[in-house]
Amino acid sequence: MPDTAPHSADAPDSARVSERRPVYTTGVCPPPEPLWPHFLTGQEDAPVRVLLVDDDEFMRRVIAQELLSDLRIHLEAQAGSVRDGRRLLATHQFDVLMVDLRLGDGSGFDLIREARKLHRYCEIIVISALEDDAHVIHAFELGATGYLLKHAWLQSFAQAVLHVVNGGAVITPKLTRRLLARMNLQGTEEPPMPEAPAREVTLTAREREVLRCVARGCVSKEISLRLGISGQTVNAHIKNIYKKLQVHSRAQAVSFATHTGQL
Repeated sequence: MPDTAPHSADAPDSARVSERRPVYTTGVCPPPEPLWPHFLTGQEDAPVRVLLVDDDEFMRRVIAQELLSDLRIHLEAQAGSVRDGRRLLATHQFDVLMVDLRLGDGSGFDLIREARKLHRYCEIIVISALEDDAHVIHAFELGATGYLLKHAWLQSFAQAVLHVVNGGAVITPKLTRRLLARMNLQGTEEPPMPEAPAREVTLTAREREVLRCVARGCVSKEISLRLGISGQTVNAHIKNIYKKLQVHSRAQAVSFATHTGQL
């Protein structure tokens, strides 16, 4: 008579494992985990559009390959000179400009200025071998939201793009540490107040609500959920805030509004 008793502790491991293995009766595998949270910018059906300008062909190829491997990012176009970079700025829609400062026919600072004129709300990431404080600070003064050193370890160009379009800023850790040291050396010096615009600024109650959410680190989709308004409405409010405060980034808007009592 066959043995119908349950498997004992001496039963083969494969038999015990098979008893614990779940059985999918429908024959359909469970859906894969989502690539990216739905409330963040950079979905597969609407990837972040990037322009890349760098005259170092090898470095440009390395960065391009990394961006192309991420489904959340679309490399719109790339160039190797100021002249070609200007053409791309005038003929392409984009969300992020990645630009070297030292180009064969001019300075990347010129492209940063032009990008700010043509595409006021774009994000700009500098990618450079220049790491002196003067270049770093000037880039941020012109409206850059990122500064990455070429050939630095422990940094991702794709992650940098996703950070800046979702309200963050990126800087190579080596530079961050040096800038922090620079701030510590200033000791008790009173930080300068941001320059006020020529005309009086008055934000609406809704604009203040949006800016408070920005100050808490919320991205546009999170703000829309909190306030019960559409993402397009949130972005429209943010654009109006930029225009009224005469700033170029969320960080500048929060800083200025705080100093002037708008928050």
